[in-house]
Amino acid sequence: MHLVIDGFGAEPERLQDLAMVFDLLDNYPAHIGMTKIMPPYVFRYTGIKPEDWGVSGVVLIAESHISIHTFPDKQYINIDIFSCKAFDATLALQFMKDKFGITNANAHVLERGLEYPHEIQRASELVRMERLELAVAGSTQPT
Repeated sequence: MHLVIDGFGAEPERLQDLAMVFDLLDNYPAHIGMTKIMPPYVFRYTGIKPEDWGVSGVVLIAESHISIHTFPDKQYINIDIFSCKAFDATLALQFMKDKFGITNANAHVLERGLEYPHEIQRASELVRMERLELAVAGSTQPT
């Protein structure tokens, strides 16, 4: 699943706090039962427009990634939590609202990997079928 959050009215002090964003990305994966596979990468940036500065960060997790992009002058934040493992999107949204002082948010959950087989037996069957189809297709090609 992929939780996409656009947060409005966030507290500018929190949005520019590099250490807070780092700590969140460092600790939040374990909080939601995910597996961090690298330390977070967090940095300040300045956009072409002066008001587009902020903090961006990402942490790779075995299940995919979590990313944050802040815009302190606009009191705006983008957050993505993308995972092949289910998590409670309602709790994640509330956590982020509380952490950044977000007063209004648009959040969308995108279901990802709908055709991805979660049982090994089904995955094995699909791989065997695809290999058979490729072998048959290859044997009927003119040489």
